[in-house]
Amino acid sequence: MSARRPYRSDVSDARWALIEPVFTAWRAGRTGPGTAARVHDLREIVNAILYVNRTGIPWEYLPHDFPPYKTVYDYYAKWEADGTTQQVHDLLRDKTRRAHGRSPEPTAAVVDAQSVKTSANVAETDQGIDAGKKIKGRKRHVITDTLGLVLAVLVTAANVHDTTGGKLLLDDLAAAHPSVTKVWADGGYQNIIFHHGAGLGIDVEVVQRSQARGFEPLPKRWVIERTFGWLMQHRRLARDYEALPQRSRTMIHWAMANKTRH
Repeated sequence: MSARRPYRSDVSDARWALIEPVFTAWRAGRTGPGTAARVHDLREIVNAILYVNRTGIPWEYLPHDFPPYKTVYDYYAKWEADGTTQQVHDLLRDKTRRAHGRSPEPTAAVVDAQSVKTSANVAETDQGIDAGKKIKGRKRHVITDTLGLVLAVLVTAANVHDTTGGKLLLDDLAAAHPSVTKVWADGGYQNIIFHHGAGLGIDVEVVQRSQARGFEPLPKRWVIERTFGWLMQHRRLARDYEALPQRSRTMIHWAMANKTRH
């Protein structure tokens, strides 16, 4: 890494030691024109992505002590497309579960959705209006484990019903984490998701809101509300700035990879 002053968003030495083999193997497997020259330090590419993720700046506003922003975005897009980002995210999530005395494979999870406004560079066809929350933008459909760590995520237009997104998430969950047999949801999900879950061997249960006045954390479901709070600490996620929904999903993976602790 270059001898620059560190930023608070930089990946730590301990975390880099965990994920460096993934990026090194990725680079070693690259072939074709332009791949022979290894110009940029991979850790600095990761640091630049985390800087954008945490501060919320446009790519072209990256400080000059990072690699060129077009280069950084090119890595960001390639790692999203070939699954490298998710591989790193999943590696750190599993390490975090082990550190908490859990098996890498969970048996229970929580599902919820979050609607956020979009920026001007998001096409109208990728947006919608969440009638319940009165938000025009996109919706993040998320399933976490009981620690609040992301197991599956889907980004859609905000007018896609929670149940529709939830069904797709359950399919992803069952394929990637077949050990999960229990999922808690809120009352906004319709009966069809319970039947869909049953067909996948997953018991979906609604956690009812308390009738008490004022704020009260909901049993089981409070962990995913905390996860949404973690995401909003990353200013790139305070609003959806990504032109493509899959890039929005990747921003969530980067935020969670930066949040998890081994």
